[in-house]
Amino acid sequence: MTKKSKTDSAAQRPEKRKTAIANSLAQLRGQFGTGRGKDAAFTGLRPRHARLAVNAAATLGVFLFETHTAGDSLMRHLRGLGQRIRIEIKPDEDGFVGRECPNRACEGYFKVTFGTGLKGEGLPCHCPYCGTIAGHDHFWTKPQLAYIKSVAVKRIGDAVFEDLKSMEFSHPARGPFGIGISMKVRRDPSLPIRYYREKQLETTVVCEHCTLRYAIYGVFAFCPDCGQHNSIQILEKNLDVVSKMLDMAAAGDVEVAAKLVENALEDSISAFDGFGRELCRVHAAKSADACRAEKVSFQNLEGATRTVRDLFGVDLHAPLTAEEWKAALIGFQKRHLYAHRMGVVDEEYVQRTGDTSAVVGRKTRITAGEVRNLVRIVGKLAGFLSGGLGDRPSPDPQ
Repeated sequence: MTKKSKTDSAAQRPEKRKTAIANSLAQLRGQFGTGRGKDAAFTGLRPRHARLAVNAAATLGVFLFETHTAGDSLMRHLRGLGQRIRIEIKPDEDGFVGRECPNRACEGYFKVTFGTGLKGEGLPCHCPYCGTIAGHDHFWTKPQLAYIKSVAVKRIGDAVFEDLKSMEFSHPARGPFGIGISMKVRRDPSLPIRYYREKQLETTVVCEHCTLRYAIYGVFAFCPDCGQHNSIQILEKNLDVVSKMLDMAAAGDVEVAAKLVENALEDSISAFDGFGRELCRVHAAKSADACRAEKVSFQNLEGATRTVRDLFGVDLHAPLTAEEWKAALIGFQKRHLYAHRMGVVDEEYVQRTGDTSAVVGRKTRITAGEVRNLVRIVGKLAGFLSGGLGDRPSPDPQ
């Protein structure tokens, strides 16, 4: 016999004796254990015998487990997952993926269409509501994180289950008092996937600066890609609708045309009011009084001019000629008459506008030409105000 065969034979002897060890332990339990009755002459074992039995059983169990799990296949399913688990967040039926602002004071929810907007790696994301800037990996929504975690846990759990399943073994007991050793694995049923649905939002916007498609609550917002505020874009869309209303008025009968022109007047000033309020809110931190800046109204042009000058040092008179300023005042005041006095002229209107054609107590008249001119002037004022306050605020980075 060679040295190698002697070594192999010596190494195999303990494994061949494992059944004998198990049976010997079973005999000890049968003769000296507490599970069966004893006669009056029974004499128990010493502590050293108990220690021998316990240590032998433990050693045998470890030996069987290590023998069964030895080899390259150990935990191969778990190793097969690699160092990272890739989990896809799929867009909703409209092509959007939800995002959530990491700023705890905001936590605003919005959606973006990936593949539109700016191109490149590592680009920041802007919260459309508060302007917080951070990496896209900071804008996961809470349901998305719960879904990601549940998928990762389930994949790991399934891999561990398969690996442990392959380690199952059973060594049945032999003889009437034998001890059997086995390992069975059961799948944990408490690892569900936490699916979710993206929320429905109110306004879809395509940024004119970077072409990102995004959805928000409300109307006004920062572009999540380039950070540009969409206030001018929204105003221009509303003024385009006003122009279409005026086109419809030209093709309608007299009564319908008159009502369309009145509505166009109201809508043009309401659009400018919403634009101005939002712009002042966004830039409130730059003003002399942030609380006051968030409450500026632009339905009264003279009052708004004074307030904006006091808060931001921007004079709305500056971009307009004298004729344009007077036309704007008359247009804003006529809107006030239609909104609050059914279009009937009062003394305040005459004093504020200097309109010599107006007669107190009679209805004023507004033409499509006046409204078109007002739309042009409002657009001019909006561009000047936006440039004066700065197109972008200075949001707090996350």
